[in-house]
Amino acid sequence: MVPAKSRFDDQDTQELPRELIDLGRRIESLPKSAQKDLESCFDQVVDCVRRRRRILNLVQEALSQLRLDIKYLMFDLEMTRKERDELQALLDDQE
Repeated sequence: MVPAKSRFDDQDTQELPRELIDLGRRIESLPKSAQKDLESCFDQVVDCVRRRRRILNLVQEALSQLRLDIKYLMFDLEMTRKERDELQALLDDQE
């Protein structure tokens, strides 16, 4: 007899919180009638966790890009001020 394949592969164990994986394994150990009642709810929770993780990753990437953009803007502002001051000094020398 072939053992039933777990619904959790290696990707799931890295992607999902340990508590959620434990809950899924407990649901798997229940009688089939009880599993049916809980599986759809559990699948919805798993989908929600994955969606939130994707959103969090997108937000973190956006923040990283924003930080980089701010560094470039600050550098550009600093250089613009430096050029302005140098040009102002040249104008003052000509007067």
